[in-house]
Formats: sequence, C-alpha cells, structure tokens
Amino acid sequence: MTDEETVPLSQHSLALELRNDPVKGRGVFTKDIIASNTLVEISPVLLFNPTEYANHGKHTILDHYTYCWPGGYYGLALGLGSMFNHNSTPNVGFIRDFNNKLIRYVTLREIQPEEELCISYGNHLWFEDDDSAPALSDSEEELFPFQDDDDELCNA
Repeated sequence: MTDEETVPLSQHSLALELRNDPVKGRGVFTKDIIASNTLVEISPVLLFNPTEYANHGKHTILDHYTYCWPGGYYGLALGLGSMFNHNSTPNVGFIRDFNNKLIRYVTLREIQPEEELCISYGNHLWFEDDDSAPALSDSEEELFPFQDDDDELCNA
C-alpha cells in the first residue's frame, strides 16, 4: 500500500475510509453524513504496565498513540482508535471504559461526507498545532462531552 491509497473499511456499518493527509498522516474519513452522537468505534485496549512502558514504550512510536490508564498503566487503542488524528475542535470524542479495557468514540456533531474524523489529543502535544483553539463546547464553558481529561491519570 502506498501513502496515496484509500482503504475502504467495509466491515464498519458507517462508510469510513483510511486516507493519507499530507500534513497529519493517515486518518479516518467518512463518505456519508454521520449524525451527532453516533458511536463510531469501540476499540479494545492493550495495556502496558508502568515499568514496561518506562523502559520500552515511551522510547518508540507507541508513545504517540497511548492513553493514560489508572495505576500508571498506558493503553494502546487497537482498531481505529489509533488512527484518529488531532484537532483542537474535534468532531469525535472518546470515553475510556477502564473496567472493560475499551475506548468508545462518539461523534460530537454531524459530520459531512469527505470530512476527517478527529479527536483532541489534549494540551500536551508533541507537535505544532495548527488548530490551536481551546477545545470548548458551544457554550464555551465546558470541555466537549466524551472528552476525558488525561491530566489526573498521567500525573498520578
């Protein structure tokens, strides 16, 4: 597969594709309208214990794809969970299900055909953010729903 190829994800009930964005890299795009509050993906999570992650994971590309998890663990979202690119005003939010070791991704607004599905990576970015607006809802007083805050878990 070359970077220019589109990969249809026909196993999903939504018309999703993996495509390459020249700036962000591979990402998830839709071919159809997706309504607000639609469950897009449930990703199982592979957990790394704190020692394993400190000694190995954080020194690899995995460091860009993990979510903080209770007890100092780090979780790698499998499936589409690791393919969503960042946007400071995301159209997809996520909620971590710690008990079941899953992450659920839900649309925050209606998404139009050919639009990329993006989540917010939070405030601790390792790259220059072209979309540097704060991640606020329409009321501008609260974080988007379904957007957890990693700070407590990552700094525990």
